[in-house]
Amino acid sequence: MEERLQKLLAQAGLCSRREAERWIDDGRVTVNGKKASVGDKADPRRDKIFVDGKPIGGAEEKVYLMLYKPRGYVTTMSDEKGRRDVTELVRNVPCRVYPVGRLDMYSEGLLLMTNDGDFANYMMHPSHNVDKTYLTRVEGEDIGLAMEYLREPMELDGYVVDGAEVGLRSLFPGGAELEITIHEGRNRQVRKMCEAVGLKVLRLKRISEGALELGELKPGAWRYLTPEELERVRPKGER
Repeated sequence: MEERLQKLLAQAGLCSRREAERWIDDGRVTVNGKKASVGDKADPRRDKIFVDGKPIGGAEEKVYLMLYKPRGYVTTMSDEKGRRDVTELVRNVPCRVYPVGRLDMYSEGLLLMTNDGDFANYMMHPSHNVDKTYLTRVEGEDIGLAMEYLREPMELDGYVVDGAEVGLRSLFPGGAELEITIHEGRNRQVRKMCEAVGLKVLRLKRISEGALELGELKPGAWRYLTPEELERVRPKGER
């Protein structure tokens, strides 16, 4: 049966559908020797589908894991600047997995990784409002007022984002540790929200995503999601 190429690449565990579309646009994908276009369909039983001159495999067994990303690692599959990337931390996973969303180089905590493109797209897409909670250590003059502003919608990079849920964990001279939950998960959203209300982020750690919690996982360690965890976060149509 014919399927869209981006879906076939995701099912083969190569990348997410969004990334597959970029690969197709970049001319990296061919079908039966001809360069593919976004929207093309193919039947993997009949057609010869290649990425960078190599044939794609069939659908892999789906793998879902949680990594504690330490600070100092970039959330990419490789880095042109030679910085450490998260693939170094999952080399002992028996198949290729890629990050679900991002944590910037100086942030840490819960990062999902998978070879299931549909699952990755669901968890990353802002319209699905998968809540993400961060422990955020900040400096600022009026913490109480800044917390109130964080709870209000604000414009970031041309988007109006919902107000965050904000709780006070502790106070220290000149700052505080806050628990901040956001709903959209746009690029560097917590840092940008804090900056917009006059707070300087000293440390940012993601502790939960949807129904998943980082718990006692140590920096640099990973574990598979349990069937119960996967059931709680899997898109409803796949349960």
